[in-house]
Amino acid sequence: MKDLSRRSLTGVVYILLMLAGAAVHPLLFALVFGSFLFLTQLEFYQLVETAGNSPRKNTGLTLGVLFFIICFGMVNNILPAKSYLIFIPALLFIFLFEAFSERSGILQNSAVTFTGFVYVAIPFSLLNFMVHPGYPNFPVFNSKVLIGVLFIVWTYDSMAYLFGSNFGKHKIHKKISPNKSWEGCIGGSIFALIMGAINSLLFKDISITSWIVVSLLVIVFGTLGDLFESTIKRRLNVKDSGTILPGHGGLLDRFDSLLFVIPVVYVWLNLSGNL
Repeated sequence: MKDLSRRSLTGVVYILLMLAGAAVHPLLFALVFGSFLFLTQLEFYQLVETAGNSPRKNTGLTLGVLFFIICFGMVNNILPAKSYLIFIPALLFIFLFEAFSERSGILQNSAVTFTGFVYVAIPFSLLNFMVHPGYPNFPVFNSKVLIGVLFIVWTYDSMAYLFGSNFGKHKIHKKISPNKSWEGCIGGSIFALIMGAINSLLFKDISITSWIVVSLLVIVFGTLGDLFESTIKRRLNVKDSGTILPGHGGLLDRFDSLLFVIPVVYVWLNLSGNL
């Protein structure tokens, strides 16, 4: 009972932080999601270190946070529209640091450092554009789309867990994630689609068709994101990515599906003219 209460309290605080960061003010958004980016990327680097890798944590974290800040500056008209281009040469510094170091495993360490940036920093940074759907013509802070996406992700994850715990018999992949079942996936998918339809009533900036497509993307890529992180943990022989969230594990455990969902939803919303 104590563990359940702790898990529930942690979950409530986590959700409230996410919603407050998404809805209250651009500066609070930057503080909340910038902090999540830093802590999640750091957790990834600490996780891969257990396998003997030596990522350039300071370099990777600095680039990750800086990229988030640049994107924030762009959508708020503080920085020029193409400021992100400085990261093309900046990313080369990851490899230069390794090349001039005395440590072995230059390519491997550079690849792991770069992976942390791509896997964590880029999805979090794209959120800046998701909460400024009119950028660059009308860069006004509007978090309705992001909140709707979060609702779908949380609904899918929660209902998949509930259905999987009670009815799960057929495993999606026994070796990678023995707790994930097709029954859980189907149950979560049904409620994710329902949540997408509800979003069309709550957030009318996007049509019901687009919300259904977003729900389908969440189902597919949320599952892939979950399995990807499970694969990493399985190969490193660890249960949780960290301990920062009592009763839930690490931040990477909470964001694993969202990190895959954000880029594909962002691309879809752009291509469909909803951003």
